[in-house]
Amino acid sequence: MITLRQLRYFEALSETLHFGRAAKRLNISQPALSAQIAQMEAFFGGALFQRSSGGIALTGEGQAIGGRVRAILTEVRELESIATAGDAPLSRRLRLGVIASVAPYLLPSLLALLAGEHPQLECEVRESVTDRLLRELSAGEIDCAIVALPVDEHGLETLTLFEDRFHFAVPADQADRYAARVPIGLMRDVRLILLEEGHCLRDQALEICQIADPSERAGLGATSLSTILRMVAAGLGATLIPDMAVGDETRRGGIAILPFEDPAPARTIALAFRPSTARRQDFGVLADVIRRAGDLGRAVAA
Repeated sequence: MITLRQLRYFEALSETLHFGRAAKRLNISQPALSAQIAQMEAFFGGALFQRSSGGIALTGEGQAIGGRVRAILTEVRELESIATAGDAPLSRRLRLGVIASVAPYLLPSLLALLAGEHPQLECEVRESVTDRLLRELSAGEIDCAIVALPVDEHGLETLTLFEDRFHFAVPADQADRYAARVPIGLMRDVRLILLEEGHCLRDQALEICQIADPSERAGLGATSLSTILRMVAAGLGATLIPDMAVGDETRRGGIAILPFEDPAPARTIALAFRPSTARRQDFGVLADVIRRAGDLGRAVAA
């Protein structure tokens, strides 16, 4: 018979792929973890983890049951949340996803506020691209995610956090070529440097610039906004930069940040979560902290 304890141990080990780290997360001894995993493997009649000198990995059978284990534990946690609804907000473990074009600029202020205001919170952060975070959220692998709207097709609920305006970033020595306020239509006539496919910021830039075929005007690409802006500084092209990134990403110079004509394009940042959650109070409090962290980050940058 499988127990919830074994499922939780399996989850921790499948996430860390390390007996020592999994045992530390669970606050148990490594032999106790190994014993429970061995009992689970005996129940299934085969190894769930492949052990080697180079580490451990899920076997095919381990991967096959992993999704079901996560789904079961997600439902269990939702039930447990109902029982602890009277607890202080943000006083338990929270697995938070953040898209890569937001994380570097929001997390320093956000984590500092959470540590000061909610010291009992155990916050685990996962940075990734939007689609992966939304899949993990739907599967119960994370509790909520900071993303850019829209996410309607994923069947998730959202709390709007703030609007993040876009600016036009060009090499500093080319700024005088452009009007004081740049018309959006101009984007179709410049060489854009964008994030690689999979990043929502790339899709938003293409939509804003009304470029149907990225190969027409979008040339070079990179996996981080920081890299793109170094390419811009080197004179390789131009890009769009969200307001929250301006302060951090322009300190090294070489870039001019120009505003767009009104109405200036912007993205809406939101907190997404499963409709079945019993942690709405937590997410409401978290959303308020995120908004204040966003305001703080922009104030520091200014």
